[in-house]
Amino acid sequence: MFSWLANAWRVPELRRRLIFTAAALAVYRLGSWIPAPGVDSAAISNYFSGRGGTVLGLLNLFSGGALSQFSIFALGIMPYVTASIIVQLMTVVVPRLAELQKEGESGYAKINQYTRYLTVVLAAAQALGYAFLFRSQDALQANSGRIVLIVVTLTTGTTLLMWIGEQITRRGIGNGISLLIFASILTGLPLGLTAWWNGGPMERIFFPLIAIGIVAAIVFVQEGQRRIPIQYAKRMVGRRMTAGGSTYLPLRVNMAGVIPVIFAAAVLAFPPTIAQYFPSTQSFVNEYFQPGDVTFLVLEGAMIVLFTFFYTAVQFNPVEQADNLRKHGGYIPGIRPGPPTAQYLDRVLTRLTLPGSLFLATVAVLPSLFIRYGGFSQANAGALGGTSVLIAVGVALDTMRQMESQMMMRNYEGFLK
Repeated sequence: MFSWLANAWRVPELRRRLIFTAAALAVYRLGSWIPAPGVDSAAISNYFSGRGGTVLGLLNLFSGGALSQFSIFALGIMPYVTASIIVQLMTVVVPRLAELQKEGESGYAKINQYTRYLTVVLAAAQALGYAFLFRSQDALQANSGRIVLIVVTLTTGTTLLMWIGEQITRRGIGNGISLLIFASILTGLPLGLTAWWNGGPMERIFFPLIAIGIVAAIVFVQEGQRRIPIQYAKRMVGRRMTAGGSTYLPLRVNMAGVIPVIFAAAVLAFPPTIAQYFPSTQSFVNEYFQPGDVTFLVLEGAMIVLFTFFYTAVQFNPVEQADNLRKHGGYIPGIRPGPPTAQYLDRVLTRLTLPGSLFLATVAVLPSLFIRYGGFSQANAGALGGTSVLIAVGVALDTMRQMESQMMMRNYEGFLK
């Protein structure tokens, strides 16, 4: 482990990327402790005390505790995640967005621009909702002018986080948005470990075993793949005869990664935000949208399965893949090129995605059931719950995989065995 760290640090470009990523995450954590103008952080923290198992507790987890301080980064990066969900769903039903998606880099740049605009709108709406909620609960003393200042500050903070995430992706080690969420989740780890250490004997014995089992299962499934054999025939390219060969097409069991879990959390956090504008619906939201409640867990599991299929379909197009194989003289042994290859790939991908999506939903839901019916503390639910572990382990694996590719390009031995 220390050898690959030393090798990574000796590579100038990788060293710069690591330093830049660490500096960006440090700025994010610093901003999470700077309160918005005119906000009494102590009053907001008192209001959040004892709300670890509520929707606000879940949102506070994804903001890294910034919401309980009502800091300039109180909204976190979740408005951007929600905006990305909405835009990706709209690409299926809006022909203009579907055309932009087919245009390549220029089309994706335009779609990202629309996502940024929608992020600003959602961030402003959420900031306004939180301001009115805290003022109605006497946790925030603010007039109309101060509320406008708070909304502008929080919206600007989310926009800055969106830019920081893009810079980490471009100039850092990648996965900028996921790394921001990863850093937020890790801030709750000390609290969870303290609660586990101070818990009862059953909690001390069984919770580490459950956590280790979940982590091992996540790594096993995330790294699992189905290798489709690909055969290339000899063909003439200009005046040269290209040699044929054989390779394989890797199809991962969970091709969508942790994105469906993040999507589901963002969608389930949207109704409580809307309910803040309509107090008459607050009782309904409190009854059916409480993390750990059976209805909430069923909705979360169903959305994870749905988003896994959706995001996998966005990432991997069997028809396009079959056309690319045919253009380059490749084929799957025993399968005719063209539409039969596309149908075969689609059938294999569906059979892989179904167990992968059910695994994601199970891992996200089961720890909450253990905590609800096993007597484990709410702090463990936030710090070591299924959603947190899924995101943390998934992002860590993706980040290590990208660092592995950087190391291999420079002829260093990788660290993923």
